Amino acid sequence: MMKFTRFAPLLLIILLAGCATYFEQSIKLQSLITSGQFEAADKELAKDSKAAEGKNRYLYYCNRGVVSFMTGHYQKSIDYFNQADYYAEDYSKSFGNEALALITNPMIKPYRPEDFEAVLVHFYKALNFIYLKNYEGALIECRRVNIVLQQINDKYKKNKNKYARDAFAHCLMGLIYEAAGNTNDAFIAYRNALEIYEEDYKQLFGMAVPEQLKNDLMRSAYQLGFGTELDFYENKFGYEYVPEDPEKGHLVFFWLNGFGPVKDEWSINFTNTGYNDGWITLVNEEYNLNFPIYIGNRSRDQQNAFKNLSFLRVAFPKYRERKPVFTAATINANGQEYPLELGEDVNAIAFQCLKDRMVREIASGIARLATKKATEELARSENENLGALVSIVNAMTEKADTRNWQSLPYSISYCRVPLDEGMQQVELSTSGRLTNKVPFTFNIQKNQTTFFAFHNLESAN
Repeated sequence: MMKFTRFAPLLLIILLAGCATYFEQSIKLQSLITSGQFEAADKELAKDSKAAEGKNRYLYYCNRGVVSFMTGHYQKSIDYFNQADYYAEDYSKSFGNEALALITNPMIKPYRPEDFEAVLVHFYKALNFIYLKNYEGALIECRRVNIVLQQINDKYKKNKNKYARDAFAHCLMGLIYEAAGNTNDAFIAYRNALEIYEEDYKQLFGMAVPEQLKNDLMRSAYQLGFGTELDFYENKFGYEYVPEDPEKGHLVFFWLNGFGPVKDEWSINFTNTGYNDGWITLVNEEYNLNFPIYIGNRSRDQQNAFKNLSFLRVAFPKYRERKPVFTAATINANGQEYPLELGEDVNAIAFQCLKDRMVREIASGIARLATKKATEELARSENENLGALVSIVNAMTEKADTRNWQSLPYSISYCRVPLDEGMQQVELSTSGRLTNKVPFTFNIQKNQTTFFAFHNLESAN
């Protein structure tokens, strides 16, 4: 048998290459997107034909959808997001991939989106439909947000997601209903959004109800002649609604700020507390984690290998926040300031979804590494060099799944601005680590709503 030391340099090279996170592997594309070079990013994606069919195809189509949206190709963006949506819903398990992942790592499998990523596909599709003046298409996407969340959570028997309803989807739905002239459904959507902000978002993400939502809710109640409801909300919110000039048009401005988090890797140490009646128990005292693993149905050699385990180190994904440069923004129009208020904290939702998922999946990570370690012990009992080789391979392949949709914004804020009919000048004023002003011109129509989305790409890290 050839000496193991002859393979060591090659194995070391492979090991170092395998340590790169998905963010590091895709740094060129991410640099083009975060610097606003969307035409170049589109060319970079277009020449990566293997990605369209590979294990990262969901992320490939999400990035193509974002890039097409930012370059104004709205129907093409919808088509790309439809592809991503298809792959999100069509994850039939490959037993070969599942078995291989058990002895390597989850990155061997096709990427399955985080739950909030599957939701935000519909936000982008809704924006595309809005730009195409297809309000019904946009409303369908808004409705699908909460349907998707319900379907996802129904699959989890234990440790369900705390992010189970999306307030901003209802808020967006109300804005679109109003633009389409359906004030009654707009009122219902605003009311649903208020409930979720108050009951879910305040506790989970520390978010207040947007003042704009309060005003939209009272305005729609006023327009519908719902006097009792208007009185209720005036008392609830502590101020009286002042009717708007019916001759005005409206600008609804969405501010997408910075970029959401990227996945990194961390690990947890476990010790084997012993064998008892077919079970071993792996414990981490720092995090108060306790996981029993049944080994009684394995061969005697495998059982002995598991019993001999004393120490395990398991890799898991974690998010690394990318804080935006700007922390606040206003729209300045006609000598007045309209604050852009936080509607969706994408960053906070990402952290919460991963936290919920880790509670469900930590046991599978332990089982994966325990199997790898047991295989190593079996190999070592047959041949010391073979055991050492398996040990190196295990070290090389034990890594967390660090893939994620990295072109999402850090947050989404919005406001509604009443404007006179005709060509109107407004200014986006942003503040934080830096300050900036960006002018815009909009052709406003009386009693009509103009929608616009702007993405500030600057991030502090």
